[in-house]
Amino acid sequence: MKRYAMESLKRWKNSARRKPLMVYGARQVGKTWLMQEFGRTEFKNVLYLNFDKNEKARRIFGENIDPFYIISLLENNFEIKIDPKNTLLIFDEIQESQRAKDSLKYFNEEAPEYHIVAAGSFLGVATGKFPVGQVNRLTIYPMSFYEFLEAIGRNQLLGTLQKLNPRMIAGLSGTASELLKSYFYVGGMPAAVQTYAKTRDMRKVREVQDFILDNYKGDFSKHIKGVDIPKVRMLWDSIPAHLAKEKKKFIYKEIKSGGRAAEFENAMDWLVNTGLVYKVMRTETAKIPLLSYQQRDIFKLFMLDVGLLCAHSKIDMKTFLQPDANIFDDFKGALTEQFVLQELKNLTTNPILYWVNEKGHSEIDFVLQYNGEIVPIEAKSSENTRAKSLKIYMDMEKPAHAVRISLKNYGVRDNLYSVPLYMMGSFLDIIF
Repeated sequence: MKRYAMESLKRWKNSARRKPLMVYGARQVGKTWLMQEFGRTEFKNVLYLNFDKNEKARRIFGENIDPFYIISLLENNFEIKIDPKNTLLIFDEIQESQRAKDSLKYFNEEAPEYHIVAAGSFLGVATGKFPVGQVNRLTIYPMSFYEFLEAIGRNQLLGTLQKLNPRMIAGLSGTASELLKSYFYVGGMPAAVQTYAKTRDMRKVREVQDFILDNYKGDFSKHIKGVDIPKVRMLWDSIPAHLAKEKKKFIYKEIKSGGRAAEFENAMDWLVNTGLVYKVMRTETAKIPLLSYQQRDIFKLFMLDVGLLCAHSKIDMKTFLQPDANIFDDFKGALTEQFVLQELKNLTTNPILYWVNEKGHSEIDFVLQYNGEIVPIEAKSSENTRAKSLKIYMDMEKPAHAVRISLKNYGVRDNLYSVPLYMMGSFLDIIF
């Protein structure tokens, strides 16, 4: 399968200011596969070390972490000649060796000619120490809808969408919408996408998703202090119900009677730091720098992936296949907002918040700081695009670009951009 993050890895390889690269991401988003594929296609040789499974690797980094001493030990122990220009060193599950993490500093300072890519799930690296300023960083998210289209062989359709020709795209809207509906169910976890691409069997896809969710729940018990495990589970299980509300603001009292932020703070931090949830803060001020105006105690909480949200919510395939089903409208547009957010995450690392006016009567689903401006983004579930809040925002803030995302056809009128849901992968190309 093709991952667009490969282009980021290639840019890193060719950068004159390259440092060891730390690849972040939640469990099972495809970090290991991506690093190995990068090595296979871009280097003559690859040395892959898994610090969770390989005791020999942990011993090598156990004492002296001088870069050239480490290289010598690696060459002798693994019978490989490490040519700095043509060999990729992969340090996987690096959270299992603090000394390996410490070595990245010395490789950067004393041996920057070596190509080193390190990875670990957010689960492990969130609590570890990394040399500040000594590594480059790349975060991997679930596969986007465009990556999904390539994985299932719909390259011609994808190519048409990317050409941004309104007339050509209008004739494909029905097909693209149906494929997007499938993506809402399958999501972007690579194992789920691969299963769907090979079998087209949604039951097998759900088995994969349930396996991933079970693994996450197993991590709760493995990595969290006993007193916090029930809190993490309650918080995790409450996300679908919160997103199904008209107002999706997260309310602790809805987890349990009398619930307060202080009680669940550690549990919330753990889920956010492991990358299993996205926390989108509220703002009443759409100005740069956007993060300076965020209200940290008021937020929405989303899951890692739209397919996992379906599985966690027990949404079965019959719901999608019912003749009168409109999955984009159902559940108060929860799946639509989840999808839009994770597509934005795949496109940019820039700040994303949501906006309300001072009286709280109007709300914009997302506001994005990009290219020196604040872009309001209204995510509508279907072709019904009456958006009073967006009009209020535009009258108040006079944005250079405003975006309405729905199933309505692609087009531009004045500074209001209509972006079909299935074209979120072209969002930045359309707006900027």
